[in-house]
Amino acid sequence: MAARTTPEHARLDVDALLADESVGIIVCCGSGGVGKTTTAAALGIRAAESGRKVVVLTIDPARRLAQALGLTELDNTPRPVAGVDVSNGGSLDAMMLDMKRTFDEVVEAHSTPDKAAQILANPFYQAVSSSFAGTQEYMAMEKLGQLRAQADSEGTWDLVIVDTPPSRSALDFLDAPKRLGSFLDGRFVRLLMAPAKAGGRAYLKVFSVGVDLAQRTLSRVLGGQMLQDVQTFVAALDTMFGGFRERADVTYALLKEDTTAFVVVASPDRDALREAAFFVDRLGDEGMPLAGVVVNRLQSLGAAALSAARAEEGAEQLAEEGGEDSLTAALLGLHADLAAVAARQQAVVTRFAASHPEVEMTTVAAAATDVHDLDGLREIGELLASR
Repeated sequence: MAARTTPEHARLDVDALLADESVGIIVCCGSGGVGKTTTAAALGIRAAESGRKVVVLTIDPARRLAQALGLTELDNTPRPVAGVDVSNGGSLDAMMLDMKRTFDEVVEAHSTPDKAAQILANPFYQAVSSSFAGTQEYMAMEKLGQLRAQADSEGTWDLVIVDTPPSRSALDFLDAPKRLGSFLDGRFVRLLMAPAKAGGRAYLKVFSVGVDLAQRTLSRVLGGQMLQDVQTFVAALDTMFGGFRERADVTYALLKEDTTAFVVVASPDRDALREAAFFVDRLGDEGMPLAGVVVNRLQSLGAAALSAARAEEGAEQLAEEGGEDSLTAALLGLHADLAAVAARQQAVVTRFAASHPEVEMTTVAAAATDVHDLDGLREIGELLASR
């Protein structure tokens, strides 16, 4: 049974959200390790089995969850999920983001074939496209745009559910396009582009001795060949800068539309809910539509009426008496520990709810085992939607 928030707090109606045909995108966001991927998958199954045509974009799911969705290998193409009840006319496809392949697609889409081949073969590009800070978040947004465009043009899906990357900060998802744009516009990149733009002797006339000195310093630090690779890469990207900015603007506009709904996912601890609060505030500042907050893994109790203090007192008394009641004492001690955790978590959730009274919330009790199949995801979906 799902744990409850305070009675007076507005509760997120998950089934109403999934049934709303005007909502074409649901973005599950939050800091790393709070259950975003499981939440996205559970919402996808529940929506599909209620009649929606759904595609779920997951980011690095746990192996068991990937297997539950039939995703046995990294694949940048949406594929049908077997075992989903489609009797109501719905369907479910799922995919895992291939960050490198998505970056390649961006290059190919925004440059000529010759220029794209030059960029894709560049050693520096191959490193950047796999490991540059913020690339995963940016490519998740890029893939979201691609899926939405495909859904609009082909009618393949009527709902795209996105599991955002497992970043340390939930804000990374929204900040990544701006960070990438800042990198492309930065002084370091302009400095690297200088020789390619000026060329030969013109370079000496146009640029100062200070710039020349900086180039020589970079050559010593990076090595001549690496500096050449970087400069070749940046020069090739020069014609694509407008495309990167345009894509970021298009995606941001998409995220602000009423057809998008953000679901902020958190765990019931102070740091995760603080991060959730930052994200809720940021969504408000950016004018992006928030559906509500999901608090995962809330500790539930089989005997909720028995407080931690009473259980601990009983355990201590039985332990002192000894005899055959040692097992009962141990169980009371365990209950006391769990009750203390539950009370602490509920207090944190209550404080968050009090500071954001306008935000709808739902909570999900901690599961005894990891979710590893479709039945487990269905159960999570039921808990998300229970009232």
